[in-house]
Amino acid sequence: MRARFPNAPLPWIDLSTGINPVAWPVPPLPHRIWAVLPTREQDAALLEAAAARYGVADPASLVAAPGTQALLQLLPRLLPAARVAIVAPTYEEHALCWARQGHAVRLVGSVEEASGADVAVIVNPNNPTGCLLPPAALRGVRAGLRVIDESFIDLLPPQTSLAGDLPPDTVVLRSFGKTYGLAGVRLGFAIAPAALAERLRAELGPWSVSGPALEIGRRALSDTVWLANTAARLAVDGARLDRLLCNASFEILGGTPLFRLVAHDDAPHAGETLARHGIHVRRFEAERRWLRFGLPGDVTAFDRLADALATR
Repeated sequence: MRARFPNAPLPWIDLSTGINPVAWPVPPLPHRIWAVLPTREQDAALLEAAAARYGVADPASLVAAPGTQALLQLLPRLLPAARVAIVAPTYEEHALCWARQGHAVRLVGSVEEASGADVAVIVNPNNPTGCLLPPAALRGVRAGLRVIDESFIDLLPPQTSLAGDLPPDTVVLRSFGKTYGLAGVRLGFAIAPAALAERLRAELGPWSVSGPALEIGRRALSDTVWLANTAARLAVDGARLDRLLCNASFEILGGTPLFRLVAHDDAPHAGETLARHGIHVRRFEAERRWLRFGLPGDVTAFDRLADALATR
């Protein structure tokens, strides 16, 4: 974006992601965390914190990985050739990862159309639309394996997640970096039936999650006060973003606490204008009227966005 818009003011504001712009404050870590290989005790402590945070009764059903993306790429390698139905539009890496391993991938428009597949992949809440399906609808999908990507569910009520009461033949994916604003830590989780969880752990191998990531994840996932304060702040910031977008004649189609999907007849031009102001938003080749806005992280970012939208 800098190359395309060299005269844009600096620093750029990246609103193209759904990552919390105000990260959990990482404290100084002991030197030993950096100097030695991760231990089983550290791994177990992280899984206990994640189990408590996600409402999972048995930490053995949790698998920690170096980011949810690693799990997206690993799952298709563990299964024989399958008919995979992906409820779309959604995060495109799901289709790419399954197709790369030779699976027959079909994009469908609803969970009803996903029934009957060997594997049904559903992002809930969906990225980018924000559509949130109730657990009963997900349980009703008839498939050999259900892969439910809950990367954006952390800030929603616990009862919206399947993690705490995992149905048979279901894998739930959870992201750490998005909610905690620490994507660079590279940490994600799968909640899976025992046999599949063991296969995932075996394929990931020893020390797949770094010692610093284990420690940061353990501390952050245990910080319930920070999470509650973050949810409250994002609700206020989300309402402020909604007002800005509506005043600029965008139609809000959906979203989550971390992003909004909007439509406008001249969305490409709007995206170009924002870029000239040093603001990067997500565009969609297949849906030319759509733009996705992440949450600005502070007053300065909100003010720059307001000024850019006013000049459109």
